[in-house]
Amino acid sequence: MNSPHNLPGQPQLAYRGNELFCEDIRLSDLAKEHGTPLFVYSKGAMLSALAAYQRGFAGRTVQICYAMKANSSLGVIQVFAEAGCGFDVVSAGELQRVLAASGPAEKIIFSGVGKTRSEMRAALQAGIGCFNVESEAELEVLSDVALSMNVKAPVSIRVNPNVDPKTHPYISTGLKGSKFGVAHERVVQTYQRAAALPGIQVKGIDCHIGSQITEVAPYLDAVDRMLDLVEAIEAAGIPIHHIDFGGGLGINYNGDTPPSADDLWDKMLAKLDGRGFGQRHLMIEPGRSLVGNAGVCLSEVLYLKPGEQKNFCIIDAAMNDLPRPAMYQAYHQIVPVCTRTAAPATYDVVGPVCESGDWIGHDRALAVQQGDLLAVLSAGAYCMSMASNYNSRGRAPEILVDGAQTHVIRQRETVAEQMRYESLVTR
Repeated sequence: MNSPHNLPGQPQLAYRGNELFCEDIRLSDLAKEHGTPLFVYSKGAMLSALAAYQRGFAGRTVQICYAMKANSSLGVIQVFAEAGCGFDVVSAGELQRVLAASGPAEKIIFSGVGKTRSEMRAALQAGIGCFNVESEAELEVLSDVALSMNVKAPVSIRVNPNVDPKTHPYISTGLKGSKFGVAHERVVQTYQRAAALPGIQVKGIDCHIGSQITEVAPYLDAVDRMLDLVEAIEAAGIPIHHIDFGGGLGINYNGDTPPSADDLWDKMLAKLDGRGFGQRHLMIEPGRSLVGNAGVCLSEVLYLKPGEQKNFCIIDAAMNDLPRPAMYQAYHQIVPVCTRTAAPATYDVVGPVCESGDWIGHDRALAVQQGDLLAVLSAGAYCMSMASNYNSRGRAPEILVDGAQTHVIRQRETVAEQMRYESLVTR
């Protein structure tokens, strides 16, 4: 067998001869056994991405909380729980998933702009570590709920530092026009109100400027603005016990060049050290950077359809499985599971959903035939967690690969399961 040929930015994927493997597993074998579309995740790639953060934080007091909105599958959560991570959740459903996967409640951060009273109660009953509060109105409601339970709610206030993360507008969260966080100018007054509320215990400060960030400069700007605020809040007599810098570090989808996690934090910690904050308790909430390039979606070529202006490669994965291209005009690399020596042709790779927006990739050079398997790369984040049943399509199964072992962490969804909670009108 030829020596493995790894794919750039894809630590878990390599061609051995003309066959694509995930760790020690031949992907064509998984597709044959489980069908397509099929999500496959590498445990080794997840732990390798986590290790980069852990190296960057050596000797520091840092809690890493996996932002599970990136991928909330129980088997994925379990990987990070067993690795000692905390979790950043944004709903009662995500909270219950962490607890079901034996994630420790005291390491859970509850974020999001629209927490309901019932979600607050559930989180307080579970004993979570902290709420990331996003408005003064939320503070008032949370205090009221906590008092009704005879407890105090631990809070960190999410501030909006007005830093441009230079990413897609839909995933930019730290500018003035964003729905997230408390305006920079209102932060000290908001903390004073929080400290005065009887059901609130101030714990920290939080920010999150966006997602798929590929430059260091926005993070360094956010550090300076956050530390200015910490100094102002503490000057007002309110101690800050932890500083949460959120997440948002990007991955290599197609030649993107984000900094490595350890390199990014080397620069951020140098700035913290320079201002005397290097030994503070820090928290971060990475998501995509831990799971994005650990996942791949396998799909079968159904038809090749030549056209006057475009050639179409129609596959059985669709926008309900892989929503990022339709939602964000995002680029995912698409490669053959088994390579061919034939000359490639240029195709738009599209799915079977009845929408013109159901495309996976434009103008891709592929040497393929009907029945071949394709692998859509970088599919570990914001794919399954955003998947839907549009066109009454069942959600795909998920496989976790661990060396030479595989684990089914989600079965393929049937139409009967989709209709389980629906009823015909009784006459």
